[in-house]
Amino acid sequence: MQQRSGLGELIGYDYEAMGLERLYQASDMLWQHREALQAHLYGEERSLFDLEETVTLYDLTNTFFEGAATANPKATYGRSKEKRSDCPLVTLGLVLDSSGFPRKSEIFSGNAAEAKTLEAMLAGLGAEEGTIVVMDAGIASEDNIQWLIDHGYRYLVVSRKRKRDFDANEAVTVKNTPGQSVQVQRIVNEQTGEVELYCHSEMREKKEQAMQDRFAERFETALQSLSNGLHKKGTTKRHEKVLERIGRLKEKYARAAQHYEIKVIPDPGTDKTQSIHWKRKEKPNTQATHPGVYCLRANIDDWDEERLWKTYIMLTDLEAVFRSLKSELGMRPIYHHKEERVSGICSCNTGIQYILYISGHIFITLLAYHLVHTLRLQLKAGGIHDSWQTLRCKMENQQRVTAVFQCKSGKTVHLRKSTRAEPEQKQIYDVLGVTSQPGCSHKTWV
Repeated sequence: MQQRSGLGELIGYDYEAMGLERLYQASDMLWQHREALQAHLYGEERSLFDLEETVTLYDLTNTFFEGAATANPKATYGRSKEKRSDCPLVTLGLVLDSSGFPRKSEIFSGNAAEAKTLEAMLAGLGAEEGTIVVMDAGIASEDNIQWLIDHGYRYLVVSRKRKRDFDANEAVTVKNTPGQSVQVQRIVNEQTGEVELYCHSEMREKKEQAMQDRFAERFETALQSLSNGLHKKGTTKRHEKVLERIGRLKEKYARAAQHYEIKVIPDPGTDKTQSIHWKRKEKPNTQATHPGVYCLRANIDDWDEERLWKTYIMLTDLEAVFRSLKSELGMRPIYHHKEERVSGICSCNTGIQYILYISGHIFITLLAYHLVHTLRLQLKAGGIHDSWQTLRCKMENQQRVTAVFQCKSGKTVHLRKSTRAEPEQKQIYDVLGVTSQPGCSHKTWV
């Protein structure tokens, strides 16, 4: 804000005189009112975009600390979604509506189990009975699904069942884009009454098949290397050691190893191995035999396949939200180490209430996302579908500049104004209904 932004000049505030601690204090004060702020923002967005509260999306992500963060009990080690399991983590739970606006957020410990956070997030949300909750397999435990049923919610979730099944002859096409087609087979489970959707994605099939081929190639290469070593000096030959090595390979390449039959022939005259033989035999109803197939389950029996699938696809918007939060809006990493800067504490001393500094790091990011998503929805309505990062790149070369002119009278005039907007910048301004020349022109005589 001090060196790379014209915000201070546009709103008439001098950020040069502001210290970093002042910004921390401001974010701490915002955090104290987070519930009211989130409710107000969502109410305004609901009115502005005429949103309906019929679908609720829920997912979790986490971010990591720089340093040990020993003063924060919530900073715990767990499975990092940024491959930073070597760092302490905190987990952010986020509930969104079908348009992508946040309705509620909560911060959990870094090792919080996904399946155990749902009740804490949805309780007290005030969603009407019959609201549809969409979530992935990590949160869709049987206990959570039963809780949704008991509280009058409908659900559309990714099934945890590993068995894959799909009959193209019984499926309908819900997406017909070349190279990205999706077919869905609908089955009603007679025991539970649930609707099960077996979906086949052409794009997902290519991705999973490539992964299968890559792991299978690595597994076979490792087996071949072990087999070749049976006839070389200084390599593993003892039968027990060979079996141990194969066991480790199966563990390392578990995804591929389940589809192989391996025979290890011992040398009858010694304790060594005579030969190793393997044959690929694909396990039925798995990713190998049904690449690109996944299963959805729902207790919604009055929707057709296309509507159910398109509603589930909204969940992928959450991934875009988290990418925007963490990468484009700077939620990671966290440099605060004290718990009160992550959770919030309000104390009272001799009748005077005071607020300890509370981390607004994640909450500031969420507030920024409200603004970003509002702008992007307005731009999408005008035909501009760029990511926030692309929009920033397009806009960054419009600047506030000062031109200095020497007059014949001996005086110097300093003229400060915004540069002229490029065509793609003007298009963005026009869609948003704002001027393409932000800020006034200032003329100073010296």
